[in-house]
Amino acid sequence: MSIQEKINNEIKLSMKEKNVDKLAALRSVKSAILLELTKDGKTNMSDEIAIQIISKLVKQRKESALIFKNKNREDLEKEELSQIKYLEVFLPKQLSEDEIKEKIKIKLTEIDNVSLKDMGRLMGLLVKEMSGKADGKIISKVLKKQLSEKD
Repeated sequence: MSIQEKINNEIKLSMKEKNVDKLAALRSVKSAILLELTKDGKTNMSDEIAIQIISKLVKQRKESALIFKNKNREDLEKEELSQIKYLEVFLPKQLSEDEIKEKIKIKLTEIDNVSLKDMGRLMGLLVKEMSGKADGKIISKVLKKQLSEKD
């Protein structure tokens, strides 16, 4: 069963359960998926693209939650964090910082003579490799640290 089908089934289930936060989160995903599908005129989407869309929505909610926290709006922050947990179910298991460090070490051993100047090229390779499994900010932070230690 594709992610798109799972989301549709979960929407029906959350309507029966009257779970408002879950329903709002899932509807936002469905809406984003439908927008993406209308660009190409397709009816189905690959799970990879669906994961990218869900990752983007999770990232947006984390940023919103942080803003709400800084503005002392705990009610809105709580709502955003609640929706995140319903979306993360559809994402692959996220890599820990140690796992990211290990993958970066492996990639750096494959490529000779890398420095901080190569950060952009390396980020492109690493983000593509860890797509949906790690946040780009964490990859960037770890890569920058490892490249600066190497110099």
